[in-house]
Amino acid sequence: MKLSELKPGQSAIIKDFSDDDLSLRFLEMGCVPGEEIMLERIAPLGDPIAIRVSGYSLCLRFSEAESILISTTERK
Repeated sequence: MKLSELKPGQSAIIKDFSDDDLSLRFLEMGCVPGEEIMLERIAPLGDPIAIRVSGYSLCLRFSEAESILISTTERK
């Protein structure tokens, strides 16, 4: 599943990146495989999106979110 497929309020775990060119940039921003993320909100026109990762909010373009591969987590 891709980060771009999450709905606001959903959490997931980062698994990998499909774009090698962007992967270093994601790592520098705290998007590390194994890290839990949550989609906070989506802009009215769908781009950008805001996620919570490593304790802070991060805005990404929708196209960037499509290259972050995730697995969803179950809320208890």
